[in-house]
Amino acid sequence: MPIIPVDKLLSMYASGLFPMSEGKDGPIMLFSPDPRTIIDPSSLRVTRSLRQSMRSRNFDLRFNTAFEDVIRHCADRDETWISEDIIASYIALHSLGHAHSVETWHEGRLVGGLYGVSLAGVFFGESMFTIERDASKVALVHLCARMTRCGLPLLDVQYSTPHLLRLGAYEISRAEYLHKLDAALRLPVSFLG
Repeated sequence: MPIIPVDKLLSMYASGLFPMSEGKDGPIMLFSPDPRTIIDPSSLRVTRSLRQSMRSRNFDLRFNTAFEDVIRHCADRDETWISEDIIASYIALHSLGHAHSVETWHEGRLVGGLYGVSLAGVFFGESMFTIERDASKVALVHLCARMTRCGLPLLDVQYSTPHLLRLGAYEISRAEYLHKLDAALRLPVSFLG
């Protein structure tokens, strides 16, 4: 039984909140940062070196074939906000078609990826991991391509990092974010196409 019921999780995302635990065993808290960091999926910046890596590394990209493996890789770090309760909650969300993984495989091995939640025109990116160089970035490129193809205009990445800013992420106020979120949630589109 997930610690956060699926309907409550979806309601939190729709109102601009997201959960994080305080370490592997800590309590789950809700966040709504100001500023909020987003990416316009159709404007993702793909550097020349990343393009070369995508061509030369022969990565195999998959969606939703190893969700639990992806979330566990994302949690496998010294400091994490992904507890077992978070994992159980998102696996339940995945089983109902709202949480998704984008996976980068190389020679039959999972080497990078990301997971998040989709609602109408929004994908809420939760976490990424990489084992091989550029594997998580390649997953992000494919996520943005799918979002663009399916008509999802808003990729919420929550907090900015230098890595995300180089790829075209930018910060907006919470008020502006909530306005964009409301508009994207009204769109009759789906990450599943």
